[in-house]
Order: sequence, then C-alpha cells, then structure tokens
Amino acid sequence: MPHRRAVAVIGGLALAGSALAACSAEDARTSITVFAAASLAASFDDIAEGFEGEHADIDVEPIVYDGSSTLATQIAEGAAPDVFASADEANMTAVDEFTETPEIFAENTLVIAVPQGNPAGIETLADLPGATVVTCAAEVPCGSASVRLLDLAGVELEPASLEQNVTAVLTKVSTGDADAGLVYATDAAGDDTVEAIVPEHADEVVNRYPVAALSGSDSPDAASAFVDYVTGAEGQQVLADHGFGAP
Repeated sequence: MPHRRAVAVIGGLALAGSALAACSAEDARTSITVFAAASLAASFDDIAEGFEGEHADIDVEPIVYDGSSTLATQIAEGAAPDVFASADEANMTAVDEFTETPEIFAENTLVIAVPQGNPAGIETLADLPGATVVTCAAEVPCGSASVRLLDLAGVELEPASLEQNVTAVLTKVSTGDADAGLVYATDAAGDDTVEAIVPEHADEVVNRYPVAALSGSDSPDAASAFVDYVTGAEGQQVLADHGFGAP
C-alpha cells in the first residue's frame, strides 16, 4: 500500500509539473495592441495573421480600427496601444511625444465612389455639387485630403454628411444613402457594391501612412517586431495586394 501511495504522489507531482510547465509557456507569450486607420482594416488583418505565423510567442489582439484623428486623440488622452498606424503624418505628429520614430510604410490616393450603376451619373468632381455627397470630416486624413482635392479642382461642395472615418463614407455610398463619396482607392477596390472614378488631381493628393511603436509599450520588443514586419517584405507584399502604393 505505501508503494501504491508513493506512485500516486509521484503521479500527482508529474501532473502538477505539467500544469506548471503549461502555465509557464502561456505566461511566456506576449500580446500587443494595435491602433490602425480604418482604411487599413483588410490589409492589417492579413498582416496580423502573417505576423503571428512567424512569431509563435506573440499574439496580436483584435486590431482597433477608426479614423486616425480619433485614435490619436485616444492616445493623447491615455490609451496605451503598443503600435499606432495612421493614414497621414499629421495625426502621427500629434502624438509624437508618445511614439518612437515613425516609418512611412504605404501611400494612398482618393477616388470618387458611386453605387453600382452610378445612378446619379457622376463623372467628375465638378458633378458633385447638387448631388448627395458624403466625405470624411476635415480633421480625418481622408477628409483633409478631400478638401485639398476639391480645392485643386476649384469645386465648392457642401457634403450631406461628414464622417469620422472612411469606412462610414463607403457604407453610405454602398447602401445608396449617398450618390457619391470621396474615399481611398483601396477601400473602393475592396467593395464590389461600388464603382470607383479616378478624379483629376488625384495623383497630386497622396496620403503617406506612418507606423510607430509606442514609447510606453509594455512589450517594446514585440511592438518593434510588428513594425518591422509591416515595413518589411512580407508586410509590403500584403499592402501591395490590397492596392496600397509603396512608400
């Protein structure tokens, strides 16, 4: 009987040791939080998947997507992501006291998005006044780009609504709530419910996307690794596949 009890004790210790080893392995894993511009949603979801495939010890939490100005405001007010990817340089500059050195990783331009079939007959920026048109608000990167584009074309426009991110603009166009909207080329290309019209001066209004690790990150090595992946060959291929221009 004592022998059988000893075996039971040894077995129990083995099980406990296995459990401790499993816990230690779990504890060794690192997770990072990424804030990214709404226009990056599809590409960054793919990038996160590829990154995790190459870094088995790092988990990317579900990425927080929104207008860059909204995300920058949240960071300034105390939100603590590990990585921030903005759709323009201005919003990255607004939080430069919280970030490491940003790197430009992509470029994007604007198109006129219209519902399939283009029922309002929009062909150029000059056709937008008088139609129901939505754009991003001026403080949002796609909104400031829209203002510059319209100014270059000499078009005065009173949008039916001003949205806080490009996804909201595209949604109003795709559902037929708007005759047209100014969105990024990459967003229109990824939505088969809309058609894209490349307007004049589009190549003169180019948004450059910076990414940076946050200086207060609890996982600085993992955050830097994610930035390196975005700016490296694998991340750049994913971005190109989604229609982004190279920096």
